[in-house]
Amino acid sequence: MASTLSLAQALIACASVTPADGGALALIQARLAPLGFNFERIDRGDTKNLWARRGAGSPLFCFAGHVDVVPPGQLDAWTTPPFVPTVRDGFLYGRGAADMKSSLAAMMVAVENFLAAHPDFPGSLAFLLTSDEEGDALDGTTAVVETLRARGEHLDYCIVGEPTAVHRVGDTVKNGRRGSLSGKLTVKGAQCHIAYPEKGLNPIHALAPALAELAATSWDRGNEYFQPTTWQVSNIHAGTGANNVIPGMVEVLFNFRFASASTPESLQQRFTAILEQHGVNYDIAWTLGARPFLTPAGELAAAVTRAIRDETGIETELSTTGGTSDGRFLAAICPQLLEVGPVNASSHKIDECIAVDALPQLTAIYRRVLEHVFHV
Repeated sequence: MASTLSLAQALIACASVTPADGGALALIQARLAPLGFNFERIDRGDTKNLWARRGAGSPLFCFAGHVDVVPPGQLDAWTTPPFVPTVRDGFLYGRGAADMKSSLAAMMVAVENFLAAHPDFPGSLAFLLTSDEEGDALDGTTAVVETLRARGEHLDYCIVGEPTAVHRVGDTVKNGRRGSLSGKLTVKGAQCHIAYPEKGLNPIHALAPALAELAATSWDRGNEYFQPTTWQVSNIHAGTGANNVIPGMVEVLFNFRFASASTPESLQQRFTAILEQHGVNYDIAWTLGARPFLTPAGELAAAVTRAIRDETGIETELSTTGGTSDGRFLAAICPQLLEVGPVNASSHKIDECIAVDALPQLTAIYRRVLEHVFHV
């Protein structure tokens, strides 16, 4: 426990607001070097990426994650400074404590313990780490995945250390994530004096019936792994700021979080069909943030479930809820991928924290997963 705690504290002390790594990758590399890992920096732009591998055989098991954190926000709102790791009342406080520097510390200590017990295990270990998960995620994990794919490298198993638990370590892991499809809809009208509406065309009025139908539409029923697709408006903007002018256009920002029961293409087609049915004059720009991915029952899921049961007595729940993660990129080169981490309740919040007693549990779970996967 002391080793994982001290390492987590050292990582939290690295002020790594995305896309900076704050020295965290150098710290990790120095810790892994005595274990026989080879290192490759795959930096792109302002983003720092580290690919570390030990061994050349198969299967290849990878721990993946990010060293970057979201900005701490209002500093005087923190009980103790966000980059001064502090233990009080059984919790470790600091930005990144939950998301996800404690996971990284647990992963490294788990690998140290595993290699001490099984130095000649049959296979290879790797770490894939980035400083661009909390930002645009354009130059981080996706850049490393592109590099590995280009030279024909693939992962057999991968655990991402995102905080996935709800109440206590092990109660929930992610075996997939929904897709994300965003749009910027511009509905065109004709600006005029509000006292003479017949001289213009109010785009808000033109859009309203279609907007109501879109909000009421059932896009799919989901499936055994995913909840039904949802559609939500995040912003509507129109007008000049005056109350006597009919606007010439209205802009709507929206997002689909979609199950594998739908595709981006089917959602786009149904969306535009509703607009056209109501005679809306529009332009639309689409952004596909992520396609859904899923790891069904298999060797990794069985290993993680067994490890959690052995260490905590919990029967874990496999879930695909929540937002996107870097798993969406890793799924392209890894058929079995799970997200396993600490309680998510304080992520991105003021006074972010993790229970100190969760650290040895998470470390032991990761080690047991390695032993189950490699059959040692």
